[in-house]
Amino acid sequence: MDGASEKPKTGPQDRLAAALAADMAAVNLLIRDRMASEHAPRIPEVTAHLIEAGGKRLRPMLLLAAARICGAAGPDPQKLAATVEFIHTATLLHDDVVDESSRRRGRPTANLLWDNKSSVLVGDYLFARAFQLMVEPGSLRVLDILANASATIAEGEVLQLTAAQDLQTTEATYLKVIRGKTAALFSAATEAGAVIAGAAEPQVRALYTYGDALGIAFQIADDLLDYGGSSAVIGKNTGDDFRERKLTLPLIKAVAKADSTERAFWARVIEKGDQAEGDLEQAMALMAKHGAMQAARDEAMAWAETAKQALTVLPAHDLRDLLAELADYVVARIA
Repeated sequence: MDGASEKPKTGPQDRLAAALAADMAAVNLLIRDRMASEHAPRIPEVTAHLIEAGGKRLRPMLLLAAARICGAAGPDPQKLAATVEFIHTATLLHDDVVDESSRRRGRPTANLLWDNKSSVLVGDYLFARAFQLMVEPGSLRVLDILANASATIAEGEVLQLTAAQDLQTTEATYLKVIRGKTAALFSAATEAGAVIAGAAEPQVRALYTYGDALGIAFQIADDLLDYGGSSAVIGKNTGDDFRERKLTLPLIKAVAKADSTERAFWARVIEKGDQAEGDLEQAMALMAKHGAMQAARDEAMAWAETAKQALTVLPAHDLRDLLAELADYVVARIA
């Protein structure tokens, strides 16, 4: 077959974007309109740098898909979709300051181009804009969902800070961190989409479970890729988490099975930050020795399966099928 004649393959995220294109165009217009500031031109400068940097807009698409599956469309889901993108963008601005990052989505971070003060304050502005937007549909329950998610995200960030470089960190603590870091906004998006559509309680619970499980699977997969993915796939260099001394699931599992010699190694490279050439390779060898990578992979697969099973109570819909494919897709990279 002539390779030039083959159609390019698209993943479920691309097909989701195509199915929601009209809604997402409206969401993008809302985002541009609401990130404007009459009195502080630096706000749209900083915000546009991040929002227009080529992000996938996954969270707003999850909300729109949930609303559509449950029978709603129009301005209210669009406003809530813009809300979750503002919350997400605000957290990225704050994260880059906390992590002292210099690159995001292949571009210099806002705190590098401007300064930490601008990033923090513009992030605060976006949170305020998010709360203005989430009030407009007039649903107190949706407001509760998104406000709780915002608190959970902040709580998760503080927990991650206090657990950093601590070899006593457990898998339960890791799960709390990634629920805050990733899953909270996924589940808030899907749950809010169902609620604004007036869905029955079993459907609301199902979409919450889907978002929560998808977010956890997504983050575990990302953490695994750091020890075995290409920079093109993960958007960073292999071993960045190790160099930044982050206690992700495969490392936590390896530490839990370490003997005294191995534990001394982990204390040196993670707790003390005394890393030398060859340490990354030794860390990966220890993870392989104790089956930590495979065990973490199995957990990611199990969470993806939980996400897919949650969808079975929803009505038949093309978007429901795409959400199921998305759960497979986020873990296919580590299969």
